[in-house]
Amino acid sequence: MKKYLIISLLLCSFAVNAQVRTGIEVLRDRQFAGLRGKRVGLVTNPSGVDRELKSTIDILFEAPGVNLVALYGPEHGVRGDAYAGDKVDDSRDSRTGLPVYSIYGAAREPLPEMLEGIDVMVYDIQDVGTRSYTFISTLGLVMRACAKKGIEVMVLDRPNPLGGRKVEGCYVEDGFYSFVSQFRIPYVYGMTVGEFARMINEEGMNHGQRGNEPHLYCRLTVIPMEGWTRDMRFLDTGLPWVLPSPNIPYPQSAINYPSAGIAGDCSYLNIGIGYNLPFGTFAAEWIDADALLAKLESYGLPGVRFRPIHYKPFYGGMQGKLLHGVQYDYTDYEAATLTLTQFYVMQALNELYPEQNPFKTGKARVQMLGKICGTDYVMKVFAKRMMVSDILDYWNKDVEHFRTLSSKYYLYQ
Repeated sequence: MKKYLIISLLLCSFAVNAQVRTGIEVLRDRQFAGLRGKRVGLVTNPSGVDRELKSTIDILFEAPGVNLVALYGPEHGVRGDAYAGDKVDDSRDSRTGLPVYSIYGAAREPLPEMLEGIDVMVYDIQDVGTRSYTFISTLGLVMRACAKKGIEVMVLDRPNPLGGRKVEGCYVEDGFYSFVSQFRIPYVYGMTVGEFARMINEEGMNHGQRGNEPHLYCRLTVIPMEGWTRDMRFLDTGLPWVLPSPNIPYPQSAINYPSAGIAGDCSYLNIGIGYNLPFGTFAAEWIDADALLAKLESYGLPGVRFRPIHYKPFYGGMQGKLLHGVQYDYTDYEAATLTLTQFYVMQALNELYPEQNPFKTGKARVQMLGKICGTDYVMKVFAKRMMVSDILDYWNKDVEHFRTLSSKYYLYQ
């Protein structure tokens, strides 16, 4: 069994009357229409499963009339045996014997020779709804590579674990496109991966940092879910959660990812990675947990509450050190602004411990912070006083424009 699955096989959360069916299940109900008689490629990872936890790899490999001929490994690999950031190598799948081409190594998109003989490329990965998570970048690059070869792309849709209504953050700006900011979209974008694919295909977004290179439209088919609505978070779907990457072990981790990940990249806090609460805490050796709690409570932030926490990470740069800080939870999800939680924590810490300012001590990964935020505004403006009010209007400036734009591509109400 793969190491990835040994560490954390899955977490299942079933609602009593859940009716959501994912794209792979709908495709199977349709007798694999659109794939029969064709040579099929598949981009997936362990999160590509049906509700019985059978892998999409195995479903398509066994499907009558479907000729699955190649697999394509994004970050973490098709079977999940590569850790975060580790290079994925070309290999051969041990269960099916199919070739596995890496698209998270020397190449981030399929090379022309990897696509020889492919009629349809299928994509089935559980997304988390945040721009800096690399799988949507992979999807866009796969679509572009297939467009160059005239290959159809079929996206098997899955729920956005944040729901379909959260939109937060500003657009990516020129000079800041990267693999973690591939598209001109907000940081939290409130779309399913199928809706997102439709939008980037039609709106000419699928070019990222490629300058003036023309947009290429691919022949795109989206197999929609049944039973999903925009107000659903993952726990409402009744579907099993299989971690799409090692640090997103629970559905709640997907919600916490945009709430803490930017602060984590400032490298002066532990955000629960290395412990059993990835993206769920803000802690360091030098923090007085009760003082930080009191400061955060004084802000009266809507929809979020904090509690003191003390723990020793099992691995990572702060391994074995006793850390102090806060854990957080959303009491009113609709009222809360996920992405601002981390900025308010950083503001509170700066008020309590100005000597620990990550921008002044040189500990912040400034270049990466700009790439993740899609702008250098946070670096230049927030770093001056570390006050959320200084960046609030800028952070929100593109939200309503994107809501209007993205709504044209909604598949669900």
